[in-house]
Amino acid sequence: MVSNSSIFGKIFLWLIRPFRFIFTPNGRNRMNRVFPMRNPILWLVLLTSLLLTGCVKYDVGLNFDNSNSGELVQHIKLGERLTSFSGDSVYEWLNSIERRARQLEGKTQRVSQEEIIVTIPFSSGRELQEKFNEFFNARANQPSESVQSESDSELPKIESNVLLEENNFLLLVRNRLIYDLDLRSLSLIASKGNVLANAGSILDLEFSLKTPWGAKNIQLTETAIEPEKNGNQLVWKLQPGELNHIEAIFWLPSPLGIGGLLIILFVSGGLYLRYNFMPDPRIQFPPKAAAIQEQ
Repeated sequence: MVSNSSIFGKIFLWLIRPFRFIFTPNGRNRMNRVFPMRNPILWLVLLTSLLLTGCVKYDVGLNFDNSNSGELVQHIKLGERLTSFSGDSVYEWLNSIERRARQLEGKTQRVSQEEIIVTIPFSSGRELQEKFNEFFNARANQPSESVQSESDSELPKIESNVLLEENNFLLLVRNRLIYDLDLRSLSLIASKGNVLANAGSILDLEFSLKTPWGAKNIQLTETAIEPEKNGNQLVWKLQPGELNHIEAIFWLPSPLGIGGLLIILFVSGGLYLRYNFMPDPRIQFPPKAAAIQEQ
């Protein structure tokens, strides 16, 4: 049965799968023979840190052109160590991302077997919310149900939600972006209660916002994430194991309002020229009746 789970949860499931053998009785015996240590978990933490550091780089970005045009861009790059451990299951996850992007009228660019760029367009704040939340909380219909059914109950619960509030001021639109990503369930990678490694050493997660005139970060608490500014782009480094809350305010030009203003100016300019710089048509072209009477 396919579960309604987050894609980040699946990453962690595949990360810990290669090490599950250690937590079986036979696995512990093998570890004790090879490494004479009372607590083999310490060895496992060291191995994980060495082998899995920087395994997954996941960048999510919102790029706005104006209030009626923008793109949701995702750049995913998997480390070679992860793909060598997890094998086909990781590649199947990337394939599922491609399928979901096409369902949302998006396109994908497969840079390599381990790297993919996904672009999903949107034409309004409401469409952005629908596509963003549907993509990150969608049911991943994967064909490998045998692997899926075994792992569904072990996936950590992750909630992701984006909200965009818009206020139209004719020529400009004021936007308030609110993004919540709950990664508290990923504070530690664990299997059957045994700690494996710190999630921050494995996942490199970033969220960015790019607008024509830049954006202002709203820092509600002292512990809130402080973004890096790169021109008109703000970049937040997400923290695994924490509740990530992001708020920002930015202004966008309104094509509809600007177009309406140009039409009004064009019509007003035509009327002004007509009655101030052009002769009255009644004088320039007298009625035919008046011309006949003069004859």
